[in-house]
Amino acid sequence: MSRSGWHDHAWHLVHAGPQAPALHMALDDVMLDDVSAGRRPPTLRIWEWAASAVVMGRFQSLRNEVDMQAAQRHGIEVVRRISGGGAMFIEPGNTITYSIVAPVTLVDGMTFEQAYAFMDQWVIEALATLGIKAWYQPLNDITSSVGKIAGAAQARRGGAVLHHVTMAYDIDAVRMLDVLRVGREKLSDKGTTSAQKRVDPLRRQTGLPRDVVIERMIEIFRSRHGGLVSDRLRADELARAQALARDRFGTPEWTALLP
Repeated sequence: MSRSGWHDHAWHLVHAGPQAPALHMALDDVMLDDVSAGRRPPTLRIWEWAASAVVMGRFQSLRNEVDMQAAQRHGIEVVRRISGGGAMFIEPGNTITYSIVAPVTLVDGMTFEQAYAFMDQWVIEALATLGIKAWYQPLNDITSSVGKIAGAAQARRGGAVLHHVTMAYDIDAVRMLDVLRVGREKLSDKGTTSAQKRVDPLRRQTGLPRDVVIERMIEIFRSRHGGLVSDRLRADELARAQALARDRFGTPEWTALLP
């Protein structure tokens, strides 16, 4: 297998309306299979959220990561994705999330660290055009001098790689720390009482509306990687994802799964 470049692929863009957290988990699963099988072209998918959520990594313990009573009190759904990495706190309108689903040849021969840096480079360039000096922080963060901006995760299956990133546009730090146990521990370990010192939202750094930040990201991807064709989810993709959300990703058994 020889490594391919960004320009070797005809990239498509999917940016649908708000969808439920479990459906987002299922869409990543379905699209990973479809790109692997050649049923879908390599795709950048921008997510819109229909509800607040905590998205856990595939190998995390629900009990260790999330205060479920706090999550229920705040009306926050808890879901588990297919990739590894840490828990993400999501609020509609306060989060920018995207997936890149690509042939695995794009990262062929790379270590995980190299693959993360490679897949995040265009976003770092986009942030630079908005006045943010950001960089890749191994293994899976994008950070700046004033705090972490984003966290990434990856999964590989068959002939495809899934790379998804959640960026903090704005954040309710009090609510986040009420729900995420690990966030509390990291802050107390560091002797700091403010989550703002760990996570610095894009809104404060840029002063720009969320949709303007997303548009700039799309522009940079398009100019850097040789185009981006506007696309939508196919009816069969959506139907399969809805079934997966119902039967797996939306079930207590999957969410509470212990590795």
